[in-house]
Amino acid sequence: MAYSTARAFGVVLHRVSLSSFPPLRNPLHRLGFLAGSSGRLLSGEAGGAGRARRIWTSVPLCMGRRSCKIAGRKDAQNLKKMKRNSKIGKEIVSAIKKGGPNPASNTVLAAALEKARELDVPKEIVERNIKRASEKGQEDFIEKIYEVYGFGGVGMIVMVSTDKVTRSVADVRGVVKDCGAKLADPGSILFKFRRARVVNVKVTDADKDQLLGIALDAGAEDMIEPTVYEDDSEEDRSESCYKIVTSGENYSVILSKLRDEGVAFEPDNGFELLPLNTIEVDDEAVDLNKDLMSKLLDLDDVDAVYSDQI
Repeated sequence: MAYSTARAFGVVLHRVSLSSFPPLRNPLHRLGFLAGSSGRLLSGEAGGAGRARRIWTSVPLCMGRRSCKIAGRKDAQNLKKMKRNSKIGKEIVSAIKKGGPNPASNTVLAAALEKARELDVPKEIVERNIKRASEKGQEDFIEKIYEVYGFGGVGMIVMVSTDKVTRSVADVRGVVKDCGAKLADPGSILFKFRRARVVNVKVTDADKDQLLGIALDAGAEDMIEPTVYEDDSEEDRSESCYKIVTSGENYSVILSKLRDEGVAFEPDNGFELLPLNTIEVDDEAVDLNKDLMSKLLDLDDVDAVYSDQI
């Protein structure tokens, strides 16, 4: 499953592959042509006579496993917002370093500033990073990927944007070592994931059947319901999200249809790493992996952490 700033630490640990890959072991929503009668028929013929597109409508249920959820929903939401604002700030600095401080002539900077407005990034953060970009000695930000062997056979991808590569690799290596995990060689974990556009919609902001219809009509590749834990509170469930998975080319179509239907969606960058398969581990490994990911996300250079843990 993916673990990112888009979601609270625990709930986000449940991700699936896109519909174009082999089916996973856990029961999740799938878009496509499904045999049998357990899916809900949403449209007529598609892709050939006698074939109807269906979307699976069962709800995944995880018994117990409360330990994989971080305490304090507000803390998780605040961390998500902080990481998002930090990433936008880095994009602003990078855009200015490459094309100058004038958004009229620097289209990359103009796009970054527009994104900051859409995501309600505080004005002081934007201004601070504009000033930071012109400071002497400020280097450009570059993106790095670190791969980690977690516990119980779990793999993790650490997404970093840094102006000091030596610092970022030392910090990541230090956390991994202190937690008893191990850095993996480049490519050892990454091939297990796929980068995709994902639109997050809170369960309180959309009717499930309505959202399924929008996803299908807009040509989405997949839709994932949030993991359900037997001891979830109403607040926990209200903060969980449906995930609409789509291609980059179709991303704007999804957003447009959601706006047309009056469905609010989470303001984020839209990209996530989705595992091709997920791994179920025991509670001890869950806690160890949660602690490792939490400490990695505490690093300033780290923008997101993804995992294939169920």
